[in-house]
Amino acid sequence: MALSRGLRFCQRVFSWIPVLIITSVVLWSYYAYVFELCLFTITNTFEKVAYLLVFHVCFVMFSWTYWKSIFTPPASPCKKFQLSYSDKERYELEERPDAQKQILAEIAKKLPIFSRAQSGAIRFCDRCQVLKPDRCHHCSVCETCVLKMDHHCPWVNNCVGFSNYKFFLLFLSYSMVYCVFIAATVFQYFLKFWGGDLNNGPAKFHVLFLMFVALMFFVSLMFLFSYHCWLVSKNRSTLEAFSAPVFVGGPDRNGFNVGMHRNLEQVFGENRRLWLLPIFTGQGNGHYFPLKSLNESHNPLLANDEMWEESDEGSDEGSIDGDPSVTIEMEH
Repeated sequence: MALSRGLRFCQRVFSWIPVLIITSVVLWSYYAYVFELCLFTITNTFEKVAYLLVFHVCFVMFSWTYWKSIFTPPASPCKKFQLSYSDKERYELEERPDAQKQILAEIAKKLPIFSRAQSGAIRFCDRCQVLKPDRCHHCSVCETCVLKMDHHCPWVNNCVGFSNYKFFLLFLSYSMVYCVFIAATVFQYFLKFWGGDLNNGPAKFHVLFLMFVALMFFVSLMFLFSYHCWLVSKNRSTLEAFSAPVFVGGPDRNGFNVGMHRNLEQVFGENRRLWLLPIFTGQGNGHYFPLKSLNESHNPLLANDEMWEESDEGSDEGSIDGDPSVTIEMEH
């Protein structure tokens, strides 16, 4: 027990190393740009002030989104998806796998769960003891089930999912803007130092290295950002892109794709003025998602927009938004 705790502690300590690397590079870039380039190299006052103003706007937005990506805790399933004491006891006492699947299927009738395991059974997490909502997965690093889990990112030491996916996308975008601005404004001084038009000194090393680092990070971020833009347009997570979600009718990669406009609104919200700000504006609560299925007629709720608007406390059991005329039914 003590050994496992020690290993877990070491794992948590080492997991912060990528974050420290990124933070160190960013702090160095701040010093190199503000002091070595703007204050010690650039002589034109107007150019110096303009560069510093725009740079600090980019730096603040980049740092803000990075901080939100790191410290926004992953959202976990609510109590509705946890087994009650009697259901848990009945499930654990039952030794037959088929009977256990039937018990979970009966419990899931009260919940809007449409995705299945590869075997066709209701998805259940033995570690967290919860029925998994659609698009929810267990993260072995965070040791919890994460709503709409995309992936665990070592560079932010956090799970990217429902609670912080927008922050992660903004972090990638503002990182690219940060790199592009640095590369564009440093380029002329990079050529001057490279050609020997400026005196050799500490600033030369910082400016030359700043150019290479900005371009290197921009190229890598561009591919990652483009990939996630494609995922958002298709309403898929990274996990769903590699393994299609399974429904009653079988696997369907486009099961959650409700059109590009509505896909964007799920992540960024309806108010476009808030899209570029690192504040949560996504729709729903991460437990319910509208579905688009090839066999919508087989399930009356697959295209129901109201399902995922249900609050955790404000609806009657087995109904949506307290409306008894719309009941939650599951196919088994």
